Amino acid sequence: MSMHPDDKALLGALRRGDADAFATLVDRHSSAMIRVAMAYVPTRATAEEAVQETWIAVMRGIDGFEGRSSLKTWIFRILANVAMRAGPRERRSVPFSALAAQDAGEPAVDPDRFLPADDERFGGHWLVMPTAWPTPEEGLLAGEVRNVITTAITGLPAAQRTVIALRDVEGWSSEEVCEALEISAGNQRILLHRARNRVRQAIEDYYGAVFEIDYDAVTAQLADDTAREETDLK
Repeated sequence: MSMHPDDKALLGALRRGDADAFATLVDRHSSAMIRVAMAYVPTRATAEEAVQETWIAVMRGIDGFEGRSSLKTWIFRILANVAMRAGPRERRSVPFSALAAQDAGEPAVDPDRFLPADDERFGGHWLVMPTAWPTPEEGLLAGEVRNVITTAITGLPAAQRTVIALRDVEGWSSEEVCEALEISAGNQRILLHRARNRVRQAIEDYYGAVFEIDYDAVTAQLADDTAREETDLK
C-alpha cells in the first residue's frame, strides 16, 4: 500500500530528529495506545509502561520503517508486541486474535428479548423491543449519560472494549482497526456489533427505554383488520 502524504512528511521530520513531530505523533496516538495495551495487560500502569516502551522502540526503529503499512499500523503492531511481552509480568499475555475468539459464542443481543423460535404465532420476534432515546438536544449526551456509556465500555470484554473504543471513540476506520489489531473484517464487525449492543443496553437500562410487546393485542388487531377487509370486499 502507498504511504499517506501526511505520513511521508511526518516520517521525514521524525528521521531528522524533529521534537515537534514526535510530540505530534504522541499526542495523536497515545490515548488509543493505552486503550489497545489494556487489552493485553490487566492494569493501566502496565499499559502506560508498554506505551512508553513502544515510543522508545518507534524512535529507535524509525529509520527502518519501510512504509509497507501506514505509520499508525506500524506503531500499533510494535505496541502489541511490547504489551504481549509485558503480559507475563502481570500473568496475562495473549494475542488479540485469541481475545476476539473468546467472544465468538456470545449472542449479539440477549435471547430473552425475543420470543422462542417455536412460538406458534411470532417465533423469533421481539418480546422486549427497544424504543427511541432522547436526542442529543434532549439530553442523550448529558454528563450522567456519558458516564453510563463510559462505564459500559469499561465493563466490556477486552476485545470488544478495544474495538469499540478505536471505532467509536477514536474514530478509526474498520480497515485501520483490522490492520492494527491483525483481525479479520468479520471479527471486527462481530466485536463492534456486540460491543455497541451492550452499550445500547446500558443506555436503555438508564432510560428505561424498553417495552414489552402485547402479542395478544397484536393478534386481535390483525384479526380485526382482516375481518374489516373481508367485510369491505363483500
